Amino acid sequence: MAKALLGYVGGSDPRIIAEMRRLQQRVQDLESELVRMQAENDALSAAAHHGDSLLDGFDVSKAEPALT
Repeated sequence: MAKALLGYVGGSDPRIIAEMRRLQQRVQDLESELVRMQAENDALSAAAHHGDSLLDGFDVSKAEPALT
């Protein structure tokens, strides 16, 4: 067990360092994607809300059924 702890704490394996950097970059990429998607979602929500006000001018009681 002491060997495992020493290897974990004391040694810096280049493969582990490279994997850690790769994972950190992946986390940053995902965080950026999340921010972009949240902004896109906000824009779509605002557009949908604005679109509802456009439909307020129609009198639904006089609407004709759609042909199928």
